[in-house]
Amino acid sequence: MSESKPKVLLLGETEHAPAQSAYSSLSSLADLITPKSSNPADFLEECRSGAFNGTKAVYRTFHSVSITGRIEGEVVKALAEAGVRFIAHNGAGYDQIDIPACTSHKIHVSNTAPPALSAATADTALFLLLGALRNFNPSLLSLRSGHWRGTPPAALGHDPSNKTLGILGMGGIGRNLASKATALGMSIIYHNRRKLSSEGERGARYVGFEELLSESDIVSLNLPLNEKTKGMIGTREFGMMKKGAVVVNTARGGVMDEAALVAALAQGQISSCGLDVYENEPEIHPGLMDNPKVMLLPHMGTWTEETQTEMELWNIGNVRSALETGRLKSPVAEQADMSDE
Repeated sequence: MSESKPKVLLLGETEHAPAQSAYSSLSSLADLITPKSSNPADFLEECRSGAFNGTKAVYRTFHSVSITGRIEGEVVKALAEAGVRFIAHNGAGYDQIDIPACTSHKIHVSNTAPPALSAATADTALFLLLGALRNFNPSLLSLRSGHWRGTPPAALGHDPSNKTLGILGMGGIGRNLASKATALGMSIIYHNRRKLSSEGERGARYVGFEELLSESDIVSLNLPLNEKTKGMIGTREFGMMKKGAVVVNTARGGVMDEAALVAALAQGQISSCGLDVYENEPEIHPGLMDNPKVMLLPHMGTWTEETQTEMELWNIGNVRSALETGRLKSPVAEQADMSDE
């Protein structure tokens, strides 16, 4: 390998042909390496051994956490000492990475932010929203067991038209969902870290957190998981929602207390919900698995050929940008103002 080139460390795999070709093309800029280790303990030792010295950028996938463990503590320190200055994460959520630790070690982190990701996840949220609101799931289960709509039939659902959708987290996914829900005749309110411009709102109305909970017929969670948002929706918050509200979560399972959701469903405070993410996935709370009013998906928000390919290409673009310009295309929000020094 050339001594003059930096290295790029691949954690995980690129799975689609266009992305594999694009990743291979980085070899003109850097030596492309992979770890030999297959578990967190061995990975940390490999980092400390000097095997990754000279690595400038890391391309990582969600599933690479099985190799590295969470990117935090001693792992961040060891990567920084190896020369790592950029971590390009393939995914919208980046709770597997300790951003403050990376910042303190001057490691820049990006996530994937192509339009396709926002559209695909918003599509998933809308599917779950409609399924839960219309109460489709009990009859889907009855039909597959040979009992048509069930005996007695499932309770009538509700139309989306003239309902209020409250979106917690009005980033790219939240805005895409708002646009699609508006087309169904829904009114949109939202709560965010900051109020959007009128152009960004596109008719949605900014409200306080508690106001959103009390006014919404459906609450959609579209916010990142971090120390501030962990367990953000629990017993108290469910109690503030309208009686019979619907909850949709396509963000991260950890933003919601699943045991509290199970209790709220049993009490009728929450009529139904649609979930794509879970607190301890792939484990799911038995009270959710056993409740026919709960629409469940196994974390499939971006599970399309087109979106997965575009996400990989975007992430490779972040690596290329880091190598060519010393900057990432889509730095995580916490590092938006981080200096290059």
